[in-house]
Amino acid sequence: MRRGCRGVTPGGEKAAHNPRRCTGVGQSLPRKGQKLLLPSDKMFLSSSPETLRKKMISCRFVTTNLLSFEPICIFLLSQALLALGIQQIHVGQEMIGKISAAGQLMQCSASLDVLFLLDGSYSIGKGSFERSKHFAGKLCDALDIHPDRVRVGMIQFSSTPHLEFPLDSYLTKQEVKERIKRTVFRWEELQVLASEPPERHLLFAGDADDAANGLYSTLSDPVCTATAPGCKVESHPCERRTLETVKELAGSYVCWKGSKQPNSVQASLCPFTRWKRVLIKHPSRCFRTVCPDPCDSQPCQNGGTCVPEGLDRYHCLCLLGYGGDIHCAAKLSLECSVDLLFLMDSSAGVTLEGFLRFKAFLKRFLQAVVGHDSPMSVGVAHYDDDVKVPIELGQHKDTLSLMKSIDALNFSGGRTLTGRALQYIAQHGFRSTPVFADVQDDLPRVVVLLTDSKSQDSVAEAAKYVKDQNIFLIGIGSSFMRAELTTVTGNPQQTIVYSDPQDLFNRMPELQRKICSVGSPEGCQAQSLDLAFALDASSGVGLENFLRLRRFVRSSCLHFIINRDVTQIALVTYGSRAHTVFALDAHTSSSAVLQAIDQAPFLGDSASAGSALLHVYSDVMTVQKGARPGVNKVLVLLTNGGGMQDAAAPAQQLRHNGILVFVVVIGDTERDTLLRVAGSPNYLLHVSSYEDLQYYQGLIIERICEEARSPVNLCKPNPCMNQGVCILGPGSYRCECHGWEGPHCETRVLRGDSPRSPALPPGSHVQWSPRGLQHFSRALQHSKRQMDQRH
Repeated sequence: MRRGCRGVTPGGEKAAHNPRRCTGVGQSLPRKGQKLLLPSDKMFLSSSPETLRKKMISCRFVTTNLLSFEPICIFLLSQALLALGIQQIHVGQEMIGKISAAGQLMQCSASLDVLFLLDGSYSIGKGSFERSKHFAGKLCDALDIHPDRVRVGMIQFSSTPHLEFPLDSYLTKQEVKERIKRTVFRWEELQVLASEPPERHLLFAGDADDAANGLYSTLSDPVCTATAPGCKVESHPCERRTLETVKELAGSYVCWKGSKQPNSVQASLCPFTRWKRVLIKHPSRCFRTVCPDPCDSQPCQNGGTCVPEGLDRYHCLCLLGYGGDIHCAAKLSLECSVDLLFLMDSSAGVTLEGFLRFKAFLKRFLQAVVGHDSPMSVGVAHYDDDVKVPIELGQHKDTLSLMKSIDALNFSGGRTLTGRALQYIAQHGFRSTPVFADVQDDLPRVVVLLTDSKSQDSVAEAAKYVKDQNIFLIGIGSSFMRAELTTVTGNPQQTIVYSDPQDLFNRMPELQRKICSVGSPEGCQAQSLDLAFALDASSGVGLENFLRLRRFVRSSCLHFIINRDVTQIALVTYGSRAHTVFALDAHTSSSAVLQAIDQAPFLGDSASAGSALLHVYSDVMTVQKGARPGVNKVLVLLTNGGGMQDAAAPAQQLRHNGILVFVVVIGDTERDTLLRVAGSPNYLLHVSSYEDLQYYQGLIIERICEEARSPVNLCKPNPCMNQGVCILGPGSYRCECHGWEGPHCETRVLRGDSPRSPALPPGSHVQWSPRGLQHFSRALQHSKRQMDQRH
């Protein structure tokens, strides 16, 4: 049986069911079983029965054979007419994103006739009409358009309806969408009514994606199954707004009335009212389909941020130090060769929860760092009153079996005897076994202590015993364990403290760096570096503390490979004036540098850090004094904080010239002034006493080496001598000279037949590798000394 249109006639009486197709324009309402939907930018509900009788228009199903197809009329209007209801959905951007994703997944392939009715009236304007066309095209994306399934037609209406194309005109989705794009705007107005119940058929939306989703959701029940697997129709709070006319008092005005007195009028105050249109809000519900977001499962680890890519893909934005895989695993690699033993606290003080946290940390860390060809051997022990070593060093050769053994570790819950555990591990934890037959015996031995409970026995003597056995200690615990862990390790730089349980897992990269720093005395390995130390030798520091500073510089220099091609070191002492103890190019071996440090004099007058920084800028970090172009440069300023008032400007000048200023302050002093000198909290280090300075050596050297590995600006500091201007090129630079010549403006232009140094052709560039720059620098110094002797 064919289906037609049933509604009301212009007079208001019911129209008879027409078994033939509807070819005329009848003033009709949708009959039972049919749906009339109104999606748009802002949706409408007529509030006046009289208006409905005057302005009603029917669906016009233009087809030769409707058969058993379900007819759907979709009215597309792009602005609210007066006296019409408006409703908006109230959800966040995250939900809107999920709604948009759901719309892309939804499909309808039932036997269905869909007729789009586009408002082409003058009042909506061409822009709104184009948005309606765009929306109709988006709806077609979810319709399985085919002669045997979904058929689509379109009417544009204003004062009279106009058939754009009938239901049987186009057979494919692409044809329908192309025809919708070609539809031309015709002007005027119409008010419409949705099918019952209006909360399911009047679609309230702020954008096309939301409106499309609302239509798909409506089609899902009962016409067709448009919802994709895993998605579901949900209701969300909405707000329906109706435009209503209200009466309000505008004020009182003088008016004249008749009077009993002849030939006279009576004046009085009369109230004046006016009518005003206001939007009244009514709470409602909107129905939308929502699909699971690929980020709902929170796949990114270690504080990474999940960013969805379409419907089923995502990527993770990882924090610094992570990104070992797509889920932000720790970006670690233990390529260093060590014997590594983890000692876990299993006492009652750490609690079962803390013990399980340590197990999880240990598993995640080892999964990240122990590969198939890892050069290290790993063991695990745990303790309370007693010490057990269930996983001996080198026992497992693959990560899977190691993880199973860690899972099998059980909580003990006895007393916290950390000192006894340390001594036991030093004696029995690193015993040689046949497993090590092919491994060298002199690998560094490292114990990582994980504890969150104060020891009930002494740890100081046990820790000393462990270190006497040439075992390197690293301590991990919560912040209230800081003091005890420092006693165990003997160095605050070998302790790792975390602020909360999640923060423990953020410390994995730090643990990796500390493990691999064992047995690597050269601070920056083969990284080229020009390094200067400036020591406060004023009376405020005193002779005894100055000697401590000098010993600190001496031991720090042991961590660098000192020669012309790797690290050059200079030393400056200062009081009221600065004094160069030795320049960058003065010594080419560690022994010569150490011997020269011992000769650094104590000055004993007032301190001026500004004078010292200016001295480094003009007389130390220069090409004339041995600084190498293309090599990173660092100044370490060691001071008690006195005489810093004049230091901020020259420190900024050094940084502008590409020289890092690292400030180490011993004792209490004004932090704001020091920050201006250091330029950043990352390059400012407070040490409580001169005795504790040794414990911060590892951190200082690590910061220096980070700078040594950073990119180099070949023109900072200026490699051009005698006021030459450095001009940077791709991988090269050149010097513009005035009155001088040579690659670095090192040779004065002479008159007559005097010999001249060869100069580069105008506009040519100097392009050097770092090693070539270093060799040239040495040749330049030799040439300069010869020039000085001639003059």
